[in-house]
Amino acid sequence: MKSNTLSIISLLLFFINLVFGDWQYRSRPDLAPPRLNITIFPDDDISPGCLFLAPFSGYADIDTFHGPRQAAPYIFTSEGELVWSGFSYFSIWATNFQAGKLNGDDILFSFEGSHNPRYGHGHGHITFLNQNYETIKELRAGNHKIIDKHEFHIINETTGLVQIYQPVPKDLTPYGASAQQQWVVDAIFQELDIDTGEVIFEWSSLEHVSPDESVLPVNQGQAGSGYNSSDAWDYFHINSVDKDQNGDYLISARDAASLYKIDGNTGEVLWKLGGLPGITSSDFESDKNLTFSFQHHARYLSTSDDGTKQLISFYDNSAHGSENKNGGVVKYNEHSSGKIIEVDTKNWYAKLIFNGVSPDNLLSKSQGSTQVLSNGNVLVNWGSEGAITEFKDERPVFNAFVDSGELGLHAENYRAFKSNWTGKPNEKIAVLGEYTSDGSTNIYVSWNGDTETKKWKFYSIEHNGSRRFIGESPRKGFESLKTFYSKYARVLVEAYDSEEVLLSTSDPVDTEAQILAVESSREHPEYVRGEYQTYFSSIIARLTSIAI
Repeated sequence: MKSNTLSIISLLLFFINLVFGDWQYRSRPDLAPPRLNITIFPDDDISPGCLFLAPFSGYADIDTFHGPRQAAPYIFTSEGELVWSGFSYFSIWATNFQAGKLNGDDILFSFEGSHNPRYGHGHGHITFLNQNYETIKELRAGNHKIIDKHEFHIINETTGLVQIYQPVPKDLTPYGASAQQQWVVDAIFQELDIDTGEVIFEWSSLEHVSPDESVLPVNQGQAGSGYNSSDAWDYFHINSVDKDQNGDYLISARDAASLYKIDGNTGEVLWKLGGLPGITSSDFESDKNLTFSFQHHARYLSTSDDGTKQLISFYDNSAHGSENKNGGVVKYNEHSSGKIIEVDTKNWYAKLIFNGVSPDNLLSKSQGSTQVLSNGNVLVNWGSEGAITEFKDERPVFNAFVDSGELGLHAENYRAFKSNWTGKPNEKIAVLGEYTSDGSTNIYVSWNGDTETKKWKFYSIEHNGSRRFIGESPRKGFESLKTFYSKYARVLVEAYDSEEVLLSTSDPVDTEAQILAVESSREHPEYVRGEYQTYFSSIIARLTSIAI
């Protein structure tokens, strides 16, 4: 009986997954990337470059439904065209995906590892790819510690800043805990030599900042209750680290609702900017309109010649919750924002320079980023709300959600970046040739990650094996389609750049009979809707209990 029941469960799970078909790319039917839902289309004021995203589902990991079909790192154009799908390039779960430079070379990097959406942390390592999308390096924390997902930031193309989630036992009764609540998170960051992995600097929150600076008390349970190492009280929660030209560090402590500047030699706290007057302590007086809480992604932008003034960007969540869609929320505002501030350590004053609010007035309870772009625009990523906005001054010039339709529900994105990128994939060009009932031939062609192809040239393979040129077309988006009003049995495609230099040649492929997509219906749904998922989930739960 048990084996039969398990077979039925497997069949139901197969059916649920099977219906997630995707017709986006005929030459790459294995790819089902998110479709950006662009609500403000780019205009002449938008910055150049590609978007770097890593969308994932905000539903609980068990019984997921559904978010992006293929959660992974992606590169898109501002028009929503796919440039590169990183699906399968990184194992388990990937985030903080972006382009960078390492010793003068253009690279991509991402965190990959475990993901705990309830507590908002993960454990793993940093993986680097070159311009050919080949893995060239993995980086791990030193001193018997494990990198957390929140931060990897390259400094001067040679070192990297990482954050570590380290549960430790401690007497927490002075902070309102019971004797049984003994576990707290020591928020640690390290600066690592990327080539050697050597730890250059390490800092511990428990050595420098008292747990009573947290704005989320241990007994509240919003940041862990401390009963075991998995539920450790995350009183501080570092989610970003940066380093200035003087060698001093800037950290964002989400659960203290504060930014801290750290001496790069001693580890001493040089200053604290609290975001909630009357709740957090602060070394600065601030503009009345400058409040923030549960912030992410703090970055130095510039320092005055005398060193007394610094511009800093960060993402102000103004809300706290888990990455699970069903998690609770603590909030201090009705919307989140991307911010730029100036801190003045001569007059000990902080003022607001830029405040970018979502055109949809989004409030994100977790995640988020703010990036100042090469032309002065600001890209804000709305974290748990799965949206991105580019601002010129404080005017949105681009806005998009990271997926569309029902797949966009509860799609999330930890950070978003925009930069120039040149991709030179080593993989083969992908081609699908199909003949139609009217005697025509359609040729679909794509080359995942390539940014240099401007023109495709098409050839038929004759019976004697020779090639015959049959036409050409400009590249259009991720996948191009060229139709010929003759039937060809075997074809291949060549890629050329803007200088007419041959970049690559596909393998010859046999054409096949055209298969047309059948429009979805309730009898043949493209994907299972929520009510079906609930129905199947209840059946699976009952069968599982019987099998056990």
